[in-house]
Amino acid sequence: METYNLAAITHKLHDSGLTLFTTTTLKIILAVKKESSFFNLLARLAQGRVLVRLERGKYALAGENISDFALANFLYSFSYIALKLALNFYGILSQFPYEITSVTAKKTKRKFLFGKAFSYVHVKETLFWGYEKRNGFLITVPEKGTFKSIVFGS
Repeated sequence: METYNLAAITHKLHDSGLTLFTTTTLKIILAVKKESSFFNLLARLAQGRVLVRLERGKYALAGENISDFALANFLYSFSYIALKLALNFYGILSQFPYEITSVTAKKTKRKFLFGKAFSYVHVKETLFWGYEKRNGFLITVPEKGTFKSIVFGS
């Protein structure tokens, strides 16, 4: 049975520069070869409040300030922040929507985490464009968000 130093592993996770992890990413960072040892280690890291389990196969580094927008992108890849929420972000809409809304070329979905609602609206792949990375998350460009709101009233 392999033993692991949790302090050294915690240091390794912080040194990675990441705050959100998939199990695949964690396997690479932690370099644990045996599958059962890896999952036991994940359980110990979660129990020791080093990692927070977000959902199956997805974790966050405990104690880190992670934006809701970055979390929305991470929970359902590939998606980007859009619609009214993006308009609010750019100062075009003064009201802040209650849901963190993103668009995706995948199936429409809704997730709840930490008392917040994350919704993902399906769009055709041909319409899945016009986004950029800002502050560590993907968001629609202001021109696309403004145009859609004028034409479609969203």
